[in-house]
Amino acid sequence: MKNIIRPVIVFLCLLLFWKILVVALDIPFYILPSPDMVFASIQENIDLLWENTLVTMSEMLLGLFLGVFAGITLALTLFYFSSLRPWLLPILLITQAIPTFALAPILMLWFGYGMTSKVVMTMLMIFFPVATCCYDGLKHTQREWLDIAQIMGGSNYTMMRYISWPGALPRLASGLRIAVVIAPIGAVVGEWVGSSAGLGYMMLQANARLWVDQMFAALAVLSFCSVSFYFITDRLLRWFIPWEQDASAGY
Repeated sequence: MKNIIRPVIVFLCLLLFWKILVVALDIPFYILPSPDMVFASIQENIDLLWENTLVTMSEMLLGLFLGVFAGITLALTLFYFSSLRPWLLPILLITQAIPTFALAPILMLWFGYGMTSKVVMTMLMIFFPVATCCYDGLKHTQREWLDIAQIMGGSNYTMMRYISWPGALPRLASGLRIAVVIAPIGAVVGEWVGSSAGLGYMMLQANARLWVDQMFAALAVLSFCSVSFYFITDRLLRWFIPWEQDASAGY
């Protein structure tokens, strides 16, 4: 229960600070609308927000799935095929040397303004943290465990299933938590470059018409979805990986 109450208290304090800031400094609504104006805009545009949220979340979830699959596949390839490592690692680093946002116009050119370009954009953003965390977890499997398994006649599949993979899951979980948070960013950036639906598209249209309250309403819904996905993912990971240690639990 504390895990729910504390974030709610922090959220309410932020809303209170936001309201006091707007009133005390007399900030115009077209610069920074008050929280009540944003909530009123959410109620007024609830159907429009719902339709665009479904579009953005569909792009995000599909890109998230593909990015996680590609990242884990590359991590396993790097770990088990050492001869490919000198070739694949530089390519992995080069993909991150190029700002992902800079690729958005190119993706639009290659895949069009439909859903595919946003899915690819999301996949590229989360691919690196998932791949590096998973590979790091596999690489740091305790050597003693593997030696004992080999002495007892364990096959490569057995060692992978019962030692390497369970040992890598806690680090992979860290990559998944990062991926869930940044996945909506990839979808929205793609919508900003070119789209006809989605929360990013809705924000652009509101900005062009100076509907600042609607722009903040779309941003609030996007933030809510991102935070919700994070807590859901965190809860599922804690259930699925009960051996993941939490050093802060005793403090």
